[in-house]
Amino acid sequence: MTNTGWADFVFKDNYKLPSLNEVDAFIQDNKHLPGMPTEAEVKEKGVNVAEISTKLLQKIEELTLYVIDINKENESLKAQLANLEAQLKEIKN
Repeated sequence: MTNTGWADFVFKDNYKLPSLNEVDAFIQDNKHLPGMPTEAEVKEKGVNVAEISTKLLQKIEELTLYVIDINKENESLKAQLANLEAQLKEIKN
């Protein structure tokens, strides 16, 4: 969280978005999302609604960045496939 108490820092150029492999490894090891409290912590200490809302927004913003990246990759792959299909059609003709 930043001084503003909001999660838009995720969109700054210097924010290091963890790779999905890093997130997966963290989840496999810890059984919860990075930066989020564990179930045991919540049961023991409760939860600050404003703080957890900011953390949830951060996760939504990170998910949005992952989806944008996946969409860009998908568009690139579709263009490559169309190009290969066109080349194959040329070869057949």
